[in-house]
Amino acid sequence: MTLVDDFARPRPVPDNLVPDLTGVNAFAGDKAAAGVVDRHAPWARERAEALGARVWDPRVLKAARDAQRHVPELRTLDRLGHEVGDVDFHPAYHELMALGFGSGVHSLAWTAEQPGAHAARAVLSYLWNQIDGSTACPLGMAYASIPVLRSQPELAPWARAVAVEGYDPADVPITAKSAGTIGYFMTEKHGGSDLRANVTVARPVGRRGPGETYLVNGHKWFASVPMADCYLTVAQTEGGVSCLFVPRRRADGSLNGVTVKRLKDKLGNRANASSEIEYHDAEAVLVGEEGKGVRTILSSAEYTRLDFAVGSAGLMRAALSQALHHNDRRTAFGAPLAALPIQAPVLADLVLEWAGAAHLAFRVARAEDSHDDVSERLVSRLLTPVAKFWNCRRVAGVTEEVIQAIGGNAYIEEHDCPRYYREAPLNAIWEGTSNMMVMDVGRVLAREPKAIEPVVDEIRPAAAEHPLLADALAEIEELVMTPDDTARYLVTKIALATQAALLVREAPTVVAEAFIASRLGSGWGPGYGTLRGLDFPAIIDYGRL
Repeated sequence: MTLVDDFARPRPVPDNLVPDLTGVNAFAGDKAAAGVVDRHAPWARERAEALGARVWDPRVLKAARDAQRHVPELRTLDRLGHEVGDVDFHPAYHELMALGFGSGVHSLAWTAEQPGAHAARAVLSYLWNQIDGSTACPLGMAYASIPVLRSQPELAPWARAVAVEGYDPADVPITAKSAGTIGYFMTEKHGGSDLRANVTVARPVGRRGPGETYLVNGHKWFASVPMADCYLTVAQTEGGVSCLFVPRRRADGSLNGVTVKRLKDKLGNRANASSEIEYHDAEAVLVGEEGKGVRTILSSAEYTRLDFAVGSAGLMRAALSQALHHNDRRTAFGAPLAALPIQAPVLADLVLEWAGAAHLAFRVARAEDSHDDVSERLVSRLLTPVAKFWNCRRVAGVTEEVIQAIGGNAYIEEHDCPRYYREAPLNAIWEGTSNMMVMDVGRVLAREPKAIEPVVDEIRPAAAEHPLLADALAEIEELVMTPDDTARYLVTKIALATQAALLVREAPTVVAEAFIASRLGSGWGPGYGTLRGLDFPAIIDYGRL
């Protein structure tokens, strides 16, 4: 046989290569998400399973990668030099938007008229964030905006358009569209999160007051989704900072005095067009009373912050699913990686992190379903910033550890992990940084000291059975009376104790006890994989789909 003949012979395919994660339902096998739906919104199971089937669909994953790779482009003028202020997106972006909006990820909480609608919608958002974080932004803003739009009678047609389960990308007046989208234009370059420092102004065309027409002039430094059909914004009026609703186009089809100056070149979330804009006599409708704009916007921030807590848990879930898929199938030293003594503690630790984050986020969503109950309203008010602070801080570390758990292949752009890694830090910045969440918890406790009581009462039964949790609870009760220099520590303790109590009630005993021993005990190090003496296979199994 010649050397040429030898090279021409077929070679055996290596059997230790891990194929892509596909063909599994991200909802049906997820014990946290499925448990929430089964207990609180069984009517939504079919819908959740339908979206869960798309999470690891190769076509959907390709669309998510393509949308991130082919970023939006700003087109200010058409061929003849007419101002258009258009943003061109890759077709994959529109494919994702159609799937997300068509699945009701943005509106189910407001349209279902069923018990547990916010919990069901949180599960959909959790699933969606496993697909794509960029389109999760317009989906989340639509979710948060619907009650604000409904609060102003003149905006009822817009509320209906935004709530539609469908997507219409046409850049035409809303009366010619089958569905609508909405953006938020809040922060300015000099003020950032301090909306009271904004210098954009709005003056009435005629009468003053809610529902009346104002003209807006100024700028916005972070304007999310500039191609939306309408925007919620804040501006200074005679009565102070006020909330206004700005259509992108006037009724005659002309642009409504909103000029997109440039698009942001971001670390992640690249398929989403974040922009800088200017208002030039943009026609707007005042939402609520003059001077009450920050309060109005914060009423919707309750939902956007919840959505980022949910989204971060979903991003953890996506990364964890990738890690377990790889480590269950890749072998070394004669065993699957997941069974190796050096790797099993890392994977178990990641499962505990995801489990705590998911249960915490879903608990806050359930509180939104019971706003008529005073205790649940307080739980929502306190735990929303707690969950946003904790989940959004932890997700970046999870995505980094998952890359290590998979190895070099997860650092290559063909893999989904680089997308998760770039997306993760944004969740802690958007809708309020970690410090803002800590400050918000402090404001809640200062204005409504009783807000801690229903949270503590919920922790107490589990604490009676677990001494470490009892110690954490006692510390929380002491810390709420201490100065601000303990604020981050207090919020951390509330997050961990709440997660622990939820896992005691809703997760297998082995998972709850491992969480308490590691997160509330003294034998857990700052990095993942320092767990000791635990049933690693049982913990890991809880995370498998």
